[in-house]
Amino acid sequence: MSEQSRDPRLVVEVLSEALPYIQRFSGKTVVVKYGGNAMTEDTLVDSFARDMVLMKEVGINPVVVHGGGPQIGELLDKLKIESRFVGGMRVTDAATMDVVEMVLGGLVNKGIVNLINQCGGKAIGLTGKDGGQIRARQLKVEHRTPEMTATEIIDIGHVGEVEHISTDLIEMLTARDFIPVIAPIGVDGEGRSYNINADLVAGKVAEALQAEKLMLLTNVAGLMNADGEVLTGLTTQQVDALIADGTIHGGMLPKIRCALEAVKGGVVSSHIIDGRVPHATLLEIFTNAGVGTLISNLAPPET
Repeated sequence: MSEQSRDPRLVVEVLSEALPYIQRFSGKTVVVKYGGNAMTEDTLVDSFARDMVLMKEVGINPVVVHGGGPQIGELLDKLKIESRFVGGMRVTDAATMDVVEMVLGGLVNKGIVNLINQCGGKAIGLTGKDGGQIRARQLKVEHRTPEMTATEIIDIGHVGEVEHISTDLIEMLTARDFIPVIAPIGVDGEGRSYNINADLVAGKVAEALQAEKLMLLTNVAGLMNADGEVLTGLTTQQVDALIADGTIHGGMLPKIRCALEAVKGGVVSSHIIDGRVPHATLLEIFTNAGVGTLISNLAPPET
């Protein structure tokens, strides 16, 4: 629909529906993990940048944590550096870590910052190394088969997990109306850099900030049941039960665990939302229907 053909009454209705949500979330912090299709398709990239600026304009404090796995893989291929994976995680030696820092901390991070700024926002690009925001430790990967008598620890190099999040720099920037854009690179006490899963970083940042919302953009409609229906309005107890009975499994399990741990750690609600939908973050925050799976400690309202 073009600007000329859009019914102004529809625009007013949408704004009216959004008003109570704007009032409710003004002054609150929303951590958004940005990745997948939303980061690679031009129309979705533009809508994401506009969403972040609009959120800031109405008084919400967005904090962006981004991924960049495909972009890392592309540059490694160009440099003829072989990519190896263990349990879905990239084995990251010193040479690969240099590429990770160039791509995540440079190309991808600054591209997102530029897009938000072009839409009228004030974004600042950071890695977890800036201000010592993300203290990391090496991730230990355990491997065991039925034939093995003991668990094997596999060294996958500069792949880390979050040990501690310092929020001083983030809070200073948001208080001054900047939008922090964070690359998921951490550093240990010896100064070694680590590549960390962006979902995990976003979850830990949301916990440390005691954010109102954690929003994880993904390439599916949300958590679905056996009939293909999106499940939403879930409590942490319900999610625990869905994990236990096998409803949540496979590739969705780590993302759901991240969202679940954030809520258990003090985040008001976590959302798994479809990043393939234009303006998905605004639809989830400012409309009654939303576009994904919501997890909170609050029981859904009775109907």
